[in-house]
Amino acid sequence: MRIETERLRLRPWQDRDLAPFALINADPDVRRFYYPSVLTAAETADVIAECDAHLEKHGFAFMALERKADAALIGGLGLSIAGEEISGGPHVEIGWILGSPYWRYGYALEAADACLRHAWAALGLTEVIGYTSRVNHPSRALMEKLGMKRDPAEDFDDVTVPEGNALRPHVLYRARPAG
Repeated sequence: MRIETERLRLRPWQDRDLAPFALINADPDVRRFYYPSVLTAAETADVIAECDAHLEKHGFAFMALERKADAALIGGLGLSIAGEEISGGPHVEIGWILGSPYWRYGYALEAADACLRHAWAALGLTEVIGYTSRVNHPSRALMEKLGMKRDPAEDFDDVTVPEGNALRPHVLYRARPAG
């Protein structure tokens, strides 16, 4: 799985990605809507290993997101099989995380749109979901810009987040190919 846009490259993880991705995952501002919040370098390495295994098994995964102009790793983005916290599965989900220096340039929208087009054209998927904590307004806005639709009846509590935590209530969005 390799996807290129005008400015970006979505590609498999490489050894050189660990340090910059660990910095992204150690930033409390970047991770404010994730549970657990910040990750150690070892936890980030585990995430990358899980992504690599998912790619090997399924042919798609959450991948490294690189800016073409300077080969900077700006974050991660891609598709994966959603966890069991989402009923009615299995589902393929889209997700992203970008380092704060790369926010507000349209990178996430550009890459996520290309990733969805890949899901329809190359993978033959008929639906991709996205979900996040109810309070994660930036990701919710991106899902809406991507044309993803939400049915409030499908919102759920993420059982992987402790009760009483503001990140536990989640919203679910769905995308389907046009036409």
